[in-house]
Amino acid sequence: MKVLVATSIYPTTENPAFGSFVRTQVEYLRRAGVGVEVFRLHGRSRKLMYLEAAFELRRWLSDSSIDLVHAHYSYVGIIARTQWKVPVVVSYCGDDILGTMNELGKPTFFSRLAVIAGRILSNRADAVIVKSHEMASKLKREDVHIIPHEIDFEVFRPVEKEQARAALGLDPRKKYLLFAANPKIPVKRFPLARAVADELQRQDPSIALLAIYKEPQDRLALFMSACDALIFTSYQEGSPNVVKQAMACNLPIVSTDVGDVRDVIGATKGCYVCKPDVRQFADCLVDVLRRGVRTQGREKVKQLSGPAVAQRVIEVYEQVLSKRKGHAVDRAESKPLSAGT
Repeated sequence: MKVLVATSIYPTTENPAFGSFVRTQVEYLRRAGVGVEVFRLHGRSRKLMYLEAAFELRRWLSDSSIDLVHAHYSYVGIIARTQWKVPVVVSYCGDDILGTMNELGKPTFFSRLAVIAGRILSNRADAVIVKSHEMASKLKREDVHIIPHEIDFEVFRPVEKEQARAALGLDPRKKYLLFAANPKIPVKRFPLARAVADELQRQDPSIALLAIYKEPQDRLALFMSACDALIFTSYQEGSPNVVKQAMACNLPIVSTDVGDVRDVIGATKGCYVCKPDVRQFADCLVDVLRRGVRTQGREKVKQLSGPAVAQRVIEVYEQVLSKRKGHAVDRAESKPLSAGT
Protein backbone atom coordinates (compact mmCIF):
# COMPACT_ATOMS: atom_id res chain seq x y z
CA MET A 1 0.00 0.00 0.00
CA LYS A 2 1.35 3.43 -0.96
CA VAL A 3 -0.18 6.48 0.70
CA LEU A 4 0.38 10.16 -0.01
CA VAL A 5 0.01 12.20 3.18
CA ALA A 6 -0.94 15.73 2.14
CA THR A 7 -0.61 18.42 4.80
CA SER A 8 0.01 22.11 5.34
CA ILE A 9 1.12 21.49 8.93
CA TYR A 10 4.45 19.77 9.40
CA PRO A 11 7.50 20.50 11.59
CA THR A 12 10.06 23.01 10.36
CA THR A 13 13.45 24.12 11.61
CA GLU A 14 11.89 27.38 12.83
CA ASN A 15 8.94 25.64 14.48
CA PRO A 16 9.63 21.95 15.24
CA ALA A 17 6.32 21.68 17.12
CA PHE A 18 4.21 22.69 14.10
CA GLY A 19 2.19 19.66 13.03
CA SER A 20 4.48 17.30 14.94
CA PHE A 21 1.54 14.92 15.40
CA VAL A 22 1.35 14.46 11.61
CA ARG A 23 5.02 13.51 11.42
CA THR A 24 4.62 11.12 14.37
CA GLN A 25 1.74 9.36 12.65
CA VAL A 26 3.72 9.12 9.41
CA GLU A 27 6.63 7.52 11.26
CA TYR A 28 4.42 4.89 12.89
CA LEU A 29 2.62 4.12 9.63
CA ARG A 30 5.99 3.51 8.00
CA ARG A 31 7.04 1.26 10.87
CA ALA A 32 3.84 -0.72 10.26
CA GLY A 33 4.87 -1.33 6.67
CA VAL A 34 2.88 1.35 4.85
CA GLY A 35 4.70 3.14 2.06
CA VAL A 36 4.18 6.81 2.90
CA GLU A 37 5.15 9.86 0.86
CA VAL A 38 4.64 13.31 2.39
CA PHE A 39 3.32 16.14 0.22
CA ARG A 40 3.72 19.32 2.21
CA LEU A 41 1.85 22.28 0.80
CA HIS A 42 4.02 25.28 0.06
CA GLY A 43 3.30 28.59 -1.59
CA ARG A 44 4.69 32.07 -2.02
CA SER A 45 1.69 33.25 -0.03
CA ARG A 46 -1.10 31.51 1.87
CA LYS A 47 -3.63 32.61 -0.77
CA LEU A 48 -1.61 31.03 -3.57
CA MET A 49 -0.55 27.97 -1.61
CA TYR A 50 -3.74 26.00 -2.11
CA LEU A 51 -4.07 26.92 -5.79
CA GLU A 52 -0.49 25.84 -6.47
CA ALA A 53 -1.05 22.69 -4.43
CA ALA A 54 -3.94 21.56 -6.63
CA PHE A 55 -1.64 21.44 -9.67
CA GLU A 56 1.25 19.92 -7.73
CA LEU A 57 -1.01 17.18 -6.35
CA ARG A 58 -2.03 16.19 -9.86
CA ARG A 59 1.63 15.90 -10.80
CA TRP A 60 2.21 13.63 -7.81
CA LEU A 61 -0.65 11.37 -8.81
CA SER A 62 0.29 11.22 -12.49
CA ASP A 63 3.92 10.35 -11.83
CA SER A 64 3.56 7.81 -9.05
CA SER A 65 1.65 4.71 -8.01
CA ILE A 66 -0.22 6.30 -5.11
CA ASP A 67 -3.11 4.16 -3.85
CA LEU A 68 -4.69 6.71 -1.53
CA VAL A 69 -4.37 10.33 -0.37
CA HIS A 70 -4.62 11.07 3.35
CA ALA A 71 -5.23 14.79 3.84
CA HIS A 72 -4.68 16.43 7.21
CA TYR A 73 -6.96 19.43 7.75
CA SER A 74 -10.06 20.25 5.73
CA TYR A 75 -8.42 22.90 3.50
CA VAL A 76 -5.97 20.29 2.29
CA GLY A 77 -8.79 17.79 1.93
CA ILE A 78 -10.58 20.15 -0.45
CA ILE A 79 -7.46 20.26 -2.62
CA ALA A 80 -7.12 16.48 -2.47
CA ARG A 81 -10.75 16.06 -3.55
CA THR A 82 -10.24 18.09 -6.74
CA GLN A 83 -9.31 14.74 -8.25
CA TRP A 84 -11.12 11.39 -8.28
CA LYS A 85 -8.30 9.21 -9.55
CA VAL A 86 -7.47 7.88 -6.08
CA PRO A 87 -9.58 7.79 -2.91
CA VAL A 88 -9.23 10.50 -0.28
CA VAL A 89 -9.21 10.12 3.51
CA VAL A 90 -9.54 13.39 5.43
CA SER A 91 -8.37 13.87 9.02
CA TYR A 92 -10.00 16.87 10.68
CA CYS A 93 -7.96 18.61 13.36
CA GLY A 94 -10.55 20.53 15.37
CA ASP A 95 -11.18 24.11 14.36
CA ASP A 96 -11.91 23.02 10.77
CA ILE A 97 -15.12 21.51 12.17
CA LEU A 98 -15.65 23.52 15.36
CA GLY A 99 -14.50 26.95 14.18
CA THR A 100 -11.63 29.24 15.16
CA MET A 101 -12.31 31.27 18.28
CA ASN A 102 -11.56 34.97 18.77
CA GLU A 103 -10.61 36.66 22.05
CA LEU A 104 -14.23 36.50 23.20
CA GLY A 105 -14.53 32.79 22.56
CA LYS A 106 -16.74 33.25 19.49
CA PRO A 107 -16.10 31.72 16.04
CA THR A 108 -14.61 34.18 13.57
CA PHE A 109 -16.57 34.98 10.40
CA PHE A 110 -14.11 33.34 8.04
CA SER A 111 -13.84 30.25 10.22
CA ARG A 112 -17.61 29.83 9.98
CA LEU A 113 -17.27 29.73 6.20
CA ALA A 114 -14.42 27.23 6.55
CA VAL A 115 -16.58 25.04 8.80
CA ILE A 116 -19.32 24.96 6.16
CA ALA A 117 -16.78 23.99 3.50
CA GLY A 118 -15.34 21.32 5.79
CA ARG A 119 -18.75 19.80 6.43
CA ILE A 120 -19.52 19.68 2.70
CA LEU A 121 -16.15 18.03 2.13
CA SER A 122 -16.95 15.35 4.70
CA ASN A 123 -19.67 14.02 2.39
CA ARG A 124 -17.32 13.98 -0.61
CA ALA A 125 -14.38 12.20 1.03
CA ASP A 126 -14.05 8.42 0.88
CA ALA A 127 -13.48 8.32 4.64
CA VAL A 128 -13.36 10.83 7.47
CA ILE A 129 -11.29 10.71 10.66
CA VAL A 130 -11.96 13.02 13.62
CA LYS A 131 -10.41 13.25 17.07
CA SER A 132 -13.43 13.28 19.37
CA HIS A 133 -17.12 12.45 19.66
CA GLU A 134 -17.92 16.17 19.74
CA MET A 135 -16.30 16.61 16.34
CA ALA A 136 -18.14 13.58 14.94
CA SER A 137 -21.47 15.01 16.13
CA LYS A 138 -20.97 18.06 13.90
CA LEU A 139 -20.89 16.00 10.70
CA LYS A 140 -23.93 14.61 8.89
CA ARG A 141 -22.26 11.30 8.23
CA GLU A 142 -22.68 8.09 10.18
CA ASP A 143 -19.45 6.29 9.29
CA VAL A 144 -17.07 8.79 10.89
CA HIS A 145 -13.94 7.24 12.41
CA ILE A 146 -12.99 8.64 15.83
CA ILE A 147 -9.24 8.18 16.16
CA PRO A 148 -7.36 10.58 18.48
CA HIS A 149 -3.75 11.33 17.66
CA GLU A 150 -1.23 8.89 19.04
CA ILE A 151 1.23 9.57 21.83
CA ASP A 152 4.90 8.93 21.18
CA PHE A 153 5.62 7.07 24.40
CA GLU A 154 9.29 6.84 23.48
CA VAL A 155 9.52 10.64 23.76
CA PHE A 156 6.82 11.45 26.30
CA ARG A 157 7.83 9.47 29.36
CA PRO A 158 8.33 10.32 33.02
CA VAL A 159 11.76 11.68 33.98
CA GLU A 160 12.84 12.60 37.51
CA LYS A 161 11.87 16.22 38.17
CA GLU A 162 15.33 17.17 39.44
CA GLN A 163 16.99 15.67 36.37
CA ALA A 164 14.59 17.45 33.98
CA ARG A 165 15.04 20.81 35.72
CA ALA A 166 18.80 20.49 35.66
CA ALA A 167 18.70 19.76 31.91
CA LEU A 168 16.52 22.82 31.29
CA GLY A 169 18.25 25.15 33.73
CA LEU A 170 15.13 25.64 35.87
CA ASP A 171 15.15 26.65 39.54
CA PRO A 172 14.76 23.51 41.71
CA ARG A 173 13.00 25.55 44.42
CA LYS A 174 10.16 26.93 42.30
CA LYS A 175 6.73 25.49 41.57
CA TYR A 176 6.15 25.63 37.84
CA LEU A 177 2.83 25.75 36.01
CA LEU A 178 3.17 24.77 32.35
CA PHE A 179 1.15 26.56 29.67
CA ALA A 180 2.05 24.53 26.56
CA ALA A 181 0.71 26.75 23.78
CA ASN A 182 1.31 30.04 22.02
CA PRO A 183 -0.14 32.75 24.32
CA LYS A 184 -1.03 34.85 21.26
CA ILE A 185 -3.53 32.32 19.90
CA PRO A 186 -6.96 33.49 21.19
CA VAL A 187 -8.52 30.04 21.50
CA LYS A 188 -5.87 29.05 24.07
CA ARG A 189 -7.18 31.76 26.44
CA PHE A 190 -3.83 32.70 27.97
CA PRO A 191 -5.27 35.66 29.94
CA LEU A 192 -7.13 33.16 32.14
CA ALA A 193 -3.94 31.20 32.78
CA ARG A 194 -2.11 34.44 33.58
CA ALA A 195 -4.85 35.54 36.00
CA VAL A 196 -4.79 32.17 37.75
CA ALA A 197 -1.01 32.31 38.10
CA ASP A 198 -1.18 35.87 39.46
CA GLU A 199 -3.74 34.77 42.05
CA LEU A 200 -1.54 31.88 43.16
CA GLN A 201 1.62 34.00 43.24
CA ARG A 202 -0.04 36.35 45.72
CA GLN A 203 -0.30 33.35 48.05
CA ASP A 204 3.03 31.76 47.16
CA PRO A 205 5.74 33.80 45.35
CA SER A 206 7.62 30.61 44.46
CA ILE A 207 4.97 29.76 41.85
CA ALA A 208 5.91 30.57 38.24
CA LEU A 209 4.06 30.27 34.94
CA LEU A 210 5.99 28.93 31.94
CA ALA A 211 4.53 29.50 28.46
CA ILE A 212 6.25 27.00 26.20
CA TYR A 213 5.72 26.57 22.45
CA LYS A 214 7.72 25.98 19.26
CA GLU A 215 9.82 23.49 21.22
CA PRO A 216 11.01 20.15 19.81
CA GLN A 217 9.03 17.24 21.19
CA ASP A 218 11.90 15.96 23.34
CA ARG A 219 12.28 19.33 25.08
CA LEU A 220 8.52 19.66 25.57
CA ALA A 221 8.58 16.25 27.24
CA LEU A 222 11.35 17.46 29.56
CA PHE A 223 9.27 20.51 30.51
CA MET A 224 6.38 18.19 31.34
CA SER A 225 8.62 16.25 33.71
CA ALA A 226 10.13 19.42 35.16
CA CYS A 227 6.86 21.22 35.91
CA ASP A 228 4.38 20.66 38.70
CA ALA A 229 1.14 20.96 36.71
CA LEU A 230 -0.25 21.63 33.24
CA ILE A 231 -2.71 24.52 33.13
CA PHE A 232 -4.98 24.17 30.10
CA THR A 233 -7.47 27.00 29.61
CA SER A 234 -8.69 26.71 26.01
CA TYR A 235 -12.09 27.90 24.86
CA GLN A 236 -12.36 24.91 22.53
CA GLU A 237 -10.37 21.90 21.33
CA GLY A 238 -10.79 18.71 19.35
CA SER A 239 -8.51 16.28 21.18
CA PRO A 240 -5.64 18.34 22.62
CA ASN A 241 -2.32 16.58 22.17
CA VAL A 242 -0.60 18.32 25.07
CA VAL A 243 -3.13 16.91 27.52
CA LYS A 244 -2.46 13.36 26.31
CA GLN A 245 1.28 13.98 26.32
CA ALA A 246 1.09 15.34 29.87
CA MET A 247 -0.78 12.19 30.88
CA ALA A 248 2.03 10.10 29.38
CA CYS A 249 4.52 12.05 31.54
CA ASN A 250 2.34 11.61 34.67
CA LEU A 251 1.98 15.40 34.95
CA PRO A 252 -1.03 16.67 36.96
CA ILE A 253 -3.52 18.58 34.79
CA VAL A 254 -6.09 21.29 35.45
CA SER A 255 -8.19 21.97 32.36
CA THR A 256 -11.35 23.51 31.05
CA ASP A 257 -13.99 21.05 29.85
CA VAL A 258 -13.09 21.03 26.16
CA GLY A 259 -12.80 18.37 23.46
CA ASP A 260 -12.20 14.91 24.87
CA VAL A 261 -10.25 16.09 27.93
CA ARG A 262 -12.80 14.74 30.39
CA ASP A 263 -12.66 11.31 28.74
CA VAL A 264 -8.86 11.31 28.51
CA ILE A 265 -8.14 12.10 32.15
CA GLY A 266 -11.13 10.16 33.51
CA ALA A 267 -10.80 9.60 37.25
CA THR A 268 -7.03 10.10 37.29
CA LYS A 269 -6.01 11.45 40.71
CA GLY A 270 -4.29 14.80 40.45
CA CYS A 271 -6.18 15.81 37.28
CA TYR A 272 -9.15 18.18 37.28
CA VAL A 273 -11.70 19.50 34.80
CA CYS A 274 -13.21 22.78 35.92
CA LYS A 275 -15.09 25.85 34.79
CA PRO A 276 -13.15 28.74 33.22
CA ASP A 277 -13.09 30.54 36.56
CA VAL A 278 -9.95 31.97 38.20
CA ARG A 279 -10.96 30.90 41.70
CA GLN A 280 -11.86 27.35 40.70
CA PHE A 281 -8.66 26.89 38.69
CA ALA A 282 -6.61 28.29 41.57
CA ASP A 283 -8.26 25.99 44.12
CA CYS A 284 -7.57 22.92 41.98
CA LEU A 285 -3.95 23.93 41.46
CA VAL A 286 -3.47 24.61 45.17
CA ASP A 287 -4.55 21.03 45.82
CA VAL A 288 -2.17 19.71 43.14
CA LEU A 289 0.77 21.72 44.49
CA ARG A 290 -0.02 20.81 48.09
CA ARG A 291 0.02 17.11 47.29
CA GLY A 292 3.19 17.42 45.22
CA VAL A 293 2.89 13.97 43.62
CA ARG A 294 2.79 12.77 40.05
CA THR A 295 -0.25 11.06 38.54
CA GLN A 296 -0.73 7.60 37.06
CA GLY A 297 -1.88 9.14 33.80
CA ARG A 298 0.45 7.13 31.59
CA GLU A 299 -1.46 3.94 32.35
CA LYS A 300 -4.76 5.65 31.49
CA VAL A 301 -3.70 6.56 27.91
CA LYS A 302 -1.73 3.45 26.98
CA GLN A 303 -4.28 2.60 24.26
CA LEU A 304 -3.05 5.67 22.33
CA SER A 305 0.36 4.20 21.54
CA GLY A 306 1.81 4.87 18.10
CA PRO A 307 1.48 1.27 16.86
CA ALA A 308 -2.12 0.96 18.12
CA VAL A 309 -3.31 4.18 16.47
CA ALA A 310 -1.40 3.44 13.26
CA GLN A 311 -3.21 0.10 13.02
CA ARG A 312 -6.58 1.81 13.34
CA VAL A 313 -5.65 4.26 10.58
CA ILE A 314 -4.46 1.39 8.37
CA GLU A 315 -7.83 -0.32 8.88
CA VAL A 316 -9.52 2.82 7.53
CA TYR A 317 -7.22 2.74 4.49
CA GLU A 318 -7.99 -0.93 3.89
CA GLN A 319 -11.75 -0.34 4.10
CA VAL A 320 -11.53 2.50 1.59
CA LEU A 321 -9.37 0.55 -0.86
CA SER A 322 -11.55 -2.54 -0.53
CA LYS A 323 -14.66 -0.48 -1.24
CA ARG A 324 -13.00 1.19 -4.22
CA LYS A 325 -11.92 -2.19 -5.58
CA GLY A 326 -15.44 -3.55 -5.11
CA HIS A 327 -16.91 -0.67 -7.07
CA ALA A 328 -14.42 -1.27 -9.88
CA VAL A 329 -15.46 -4.93 -10.04
CA ASP A 330 -19.13 -3.97 -10.05
CA ARG A 331 -18.58 -1.58 -12.95
CA ALA A 332 -16.66 -4.21 -14.90
CA GLU A 333 -19.38 -6.82 -14.37
CA SER A 334 -22.14 -4.42 -15.41
CA LYS A 335 -20.34 -3.31 -18.57
CA PRO A 336 -22.44 -4.32 -21.64
CA LEU A 337 -21.00 -7.00 -23.90
CA SER A 338 -19.56 -5.74 -27.17
CA ALA A 339 -20.96 -6.95 -30.50
CA GLY A 340 -19.74 -10.34 -31.62
CA THR A 341 -19.12 -11.79 -28.14
